[in-house]
Amino acid sequence: MSFLRILPPLAVLGVSAGVCYWLFWSEPEPRKFPKKETLSEVSVERLEPVSYQVWLYSQGTVQARTESALISEARGKVMSVSPSFRAGGFFEEGDVLLEIDPRDYETAVVVTEAGLAQAKLNLVEEEASAEQARVDWERLNPNEEPPDLVSRKPQLDEAKANTAAAAARLANAKLNLERTRITAPYAGRILSKEVDIGQFVSAGNVLAQIYAVDYAEIRLPLSEKELGYIDIPESYRGETTQSSDYPQAAFTTTVGSAMIEWQGRVISAEGAFDTRSRQLFLVAQVDDPYGKRADGRPPLKVGSFVQARIEGKILENVFVIPRKLYRKNEYVVIINQDNRLERRAIEVEWSDEESLVVRAGLRAGERVCLTPLSFPSEGMKVAVVMENGINVAGGDPPKNPEGKAIR
Repeated sequence: MSFLRILPPLAVLGVSAGVCYWLFWSEPEPRKFPKKETLSEVSVERLEPVSYQVWLYSQGTVQARTESALISEARGKVMSVSPSFRAGGFFEEGDVLLEIDPRDYETAVVVTEAGLAQAKLNLVEEEASAEQARVDWERLNPNEEPPDLVSRKPQLDEAKANTAAAAARLANAKLNLERTRITAPYAGRILSKEVDIGQFVSAGNVLAQIYAVDYAEIRLPLSEKELGYIDIPESYRGETTQSSDYPQAAFTTTVGSAMIEWQGRVISAEGAFDTRSRQLFLVAQVDDPYGKRADGRPPLKVGSFVQARIEGKILENVFVIPRKLYRKNEYVVIINQDNRLERRAIEVEWSDEESLVVRAGLRAGERVCLTPLSFPSEGMKVAVVMENGINVAGGDPPKNPEGKAIR
């Protein structure tokens, strides 16, 4: 009786299990698709040897070619000053900058002129006396040379010396008078003035600090390595080097919000390295820094800080690649003919903020990878879609992580 009670549930379970089994094994097999290989898309550039102009970068402070102290050689009261005798005033060579009271020196000139006239009179009288003494001696002692005292030779020499001394005193007095007019030794500008009208000055007093404006000079430090990439003709004892042999340089400085550029040239190299920095200073020159320019540029003032770009050597038959391609400062990624990656160690000849100049490690015609890859493993196969900026695979060009197309 109990068996009959459990038989229906067992029958139901058995039928259900049979149905499930039939459904599971009778289900059609899912469709299979061929496996597709996914390759990283990259952009490449084919390498060709080029000539590369090296530019060296330095900085320095503008200095005057000549700076000096204007010193008085006369004493007296300052009677007048030039309108340009002020801080920042311009002057030309020979301009009178200030005048010292000349009356004492004018008196000295008059006195020395009188002394010279008296000396000349004495000389004339002594010459006449000497001639008369010679005539008297020859009348009394024919064919005999008179003694020096008889011929008055010492007295005549003394008169000549007194005349020469009087002439020298007059020349000195006139020179002192000229020194009361302080003239400019060269075309320049007043850096600072120390005296003004009505002030008494003595010989040796500093009247002003001045500097020349025909040229501006900038000292530019370069390292020992950088010196190997610039042609600086060496200076040797007894020889001169023409300034045209030196490289050109461009100088930039900021005035307000504007960037001003000046052209100049390197004119010399200092004779010794700085022992602390191990750098050698080049001296560059800018012509007429205070001249008015057609483009309205302001003057290149003394004390301005400038950035310099100096013309270096030209490197022949080298490869130039973007600096960002130098991975871990160890290698670049090359895409070979089979579109597989190769890590290539290179020899960097020169580098700047943007480019690497390579002489060894690369060959003409090879393709360097421009696309940043997270894990560029040796031998990894890639798909080249851009070569030298040209789409070679169709479709959109590859993009970098920021979503910008790689060119």
